Amino acid sequence: VQLQASGGGLVQAGGSLRLSCAASGLTFSTYAMYWFRQAPGKERDIVAAISWSAGSVYYADSVKGRFTISSDNTKNTLYLYMNNLKPEDTAVYYCAADPSYSPVGRAWNNMDYWGKGTQVTVSS
Repeated sequence: VQLQASGGGLVQAGGSLRLSCAASGLTFSTYAMYWFRQAPGKERDIVAAISWSAGSVYYADSVKGRFTISSDNTKNTLYLYMNNLKPEDTAVYYCAADPSYSPVGRAWNNMDYWGKGTQVTVSS
């Protein structure tokens, strides 16, 4: 299984980015997909999650109304649309996959698969 995240970069506050996570080696629609982020010196925290089988999406309070998670199962690709970015959104963003969909309070260290991170830097 491989997860490849991309799309990070440097953007000014108020700007937008779209992150992508291309998955291979797993049946995409049968996994719950997650985005986490880790800022320097901080824990890796959940940002958003999506489950086709549960018909559900989840957002951390800090990104509600600004970020949108979606997936294209025909392309085995997960997306994170990030709008109205703030300096506090600066972090390395990771995608992850797990058979279980349980995003509330989800710890980062019990996910089946991880992609390498992509850096997002928001300047003020």
